[in-house]
Amino acid sequence: MLYTPPPRDPKAPAVRINLLSDTQTKPTAAMREAMARAEVGDEQVGDDPTVNALCERVADLLGKEAAVFMPSGTMCNVAATLVHCRPGDEILAHETAHIIAREGGAHAALGGLQITALSGADGQFSPETFRKALHPRSRYQPPQTVVSVEQTANIGGGTIWKKAVLDEIVALARANGLATHMDGARLLNATVATGIAARDMAAGWDSAWIDFSKGLGAPIGGALAGSREFIDAAWQWKQRLGGSMRQAGICAAACLHALDHHVDRLADDHANATKLARGLSQIAGVEVQEPETNLVFFKPDGAGVSGDRMVSALRQRGVLLAMMDGRIRACTHLDVTAAMIEEMVGHVREIVRGA
Repeated sequence: MLYTPPPRDPKAPAVRINLLSDTQTKPTAAMREAMARAEVGDEQVGDDPTVNALCERVADLLGKEAAVFMPSGTMCNVAATLVHCRPGDEILAHETAHIIAREGGAHAALGGLQITALSGADGQFSPETFRKALHPRSRYQPPQTVVSVEQTANIGGGTIWKKAVLDEIVALARANGLATHMDGARLLNATVATGIAARDMAAGWDSAWIDFSKGLGAPIGGALAGSREFIDAAWQWKQRLGGSMRQAGICAAACLHALDHHVDRLADDHANATKLARGLSQIAGVEVQEPETNLVFFKPDGAGVSGDRMVSALRQRGVLLAMMDGRIRACTHLDVTAAMIEEMVGHVREIVRGA
């Protein structure tokens, strides 16, 4: 049976504090105005000036020759692997990576690709783990074609791959004939937190992309960057996957507005995540992973409340969170204020006290 999301309970309280994901952000009034003013054309034939401007901006931001605008980050990942690989090829990625855990098996279904899951703490594998997973070219084993990292590591807790580790992985990949792909869904969270420029973080990676519909607050879209030859091939997969659009400048205008106004403010989300983690850690029995960016993972089991029960109890108070990998995930974003964080901690404290 195919998975169908459950219908929303009409009797459930209205959501007042939405920490489910940074994908829950709503376009600001200024972003909507920018979208309304956007100059548009047929994106599919290269005639949308706003889309073209966005692609040039992202290519420069990531230090690549060219970029292509995609409807979603998943399409960025799928198109990238389909360009890099041939059916039967092997991709290496962390066992919790989005391409394994959150993309519906697209890489196998559409490309006949095998993904080998690498282990490691906090959503990251070490260069040594990567090196040990490499094998000599042999007709008995699939060609190892791509190594992929997710910056930041979502299920790992929003952790940031260190630049030195990324560079070492790139060097190992090149020495062994593998292409490199960076899933940069929250790459700009990493750059804001570390002060390392996006082009430096993505240096050496053959393909990289950023998402606009998470912390940047746009309603749709991601942009994939790489060499001109790579982007030409990605465009063909965009066409095949139904990702080519018409007057997409309306969407691209939101992304440009986000790059102008919503990047530096990611630091506010990180500050709110730190505030939330600090408050939760002061509640006896609540185990909290210290956040590096805008994701806070915690477990209330030690306080006598299961994760599912906590999520349900908070939902009845109008607070929305997610269970992920056996823990509760709270995600801060531009629609979450410091006052909401204080209220959220208060609710958790009351639920634990009631238990």
